[in-house]
Amino acid sequence: MKLREKLQLDYEGLIEHGPITIVVFGDSVTHGAVAEGEINYETVYWNRLRQKLNAVRDYVPVNVINAGIGGITAEVSLKRLEKQALKHEPDLMIVCFGLNDVNGELETYLSALREIFQKSLACGIDTIFMTPNMLNTYVAEDTPKQHRNYAHITAEMQNSGRMDRYITEAVALANRMGVTVCDCYSEWKRLSKTEDTTALLANRINHPTRDMHELFATMLFDVVMGESTVTQAAESTMYR
Repeated sequence: MKLREKLQLDYEGLIEHGPITIVVFGDSVTHGAVAEGEINYETVYWNRLRQKLNAVRDYVPVNVINAGIGGITAEVSLKRLEKQALKHEPDLMIVCFGLNDVNGELETYLSALREIFQKSLACGIDTIFMTPNMLNTYVAEDTPKQHRNYAHITAEMQNSGRMDRYITEAVALANRMGVTVCDCYSEWKRLSKTEDTTALLANRINHPTRDMHELFATMLFDVVMGESTVTQAAESTMYR
């Protein structure tokens, strides 16, 4: 049953199928990291997505399991995939890696994504690959001093096209495997033509500001709902 179909469940449907469960599997952005030393679970994209789904119809609970860990890669996450994601048998799994993987080899990144997608699809889980945001394009004056050396590295990876290549190859892989893509990276690239995207990063390196998490949530909502005609129930189905 598709998530958007589950939103229409009534009393008997909830008894049979239960609430909606979403697993978000990724790195620091999914974890909830924003500015230096700050985690915010209220403004993170998956919580905004949950709120958008409940705004469509609040009778069906939407539970999100946050399996994001700051600083992690897709490869390292393979050993936690079963225990932290698949075992929950989610209706939807959102996968978002790349910001840390770009420090390693491209094939390592793609191989890990391939295995994540294969195992998720084999379990019958609807899976979305959400591409991440851009890295910084320069070292901003307010970049935390302890991270300025790394900011030079990430700016080079972004400006040289390395990050572009990683995400382009990852999207192509997802398409070949039949995994739905929510291409937020392309939207960031579009914004970069007219805006300072480094200023849209809370830590000036790779963590979107709270406001930019809305972009992820809105794009995910559009992908999840598609052309759905789900409408809010005219009356509560809480009591029969």
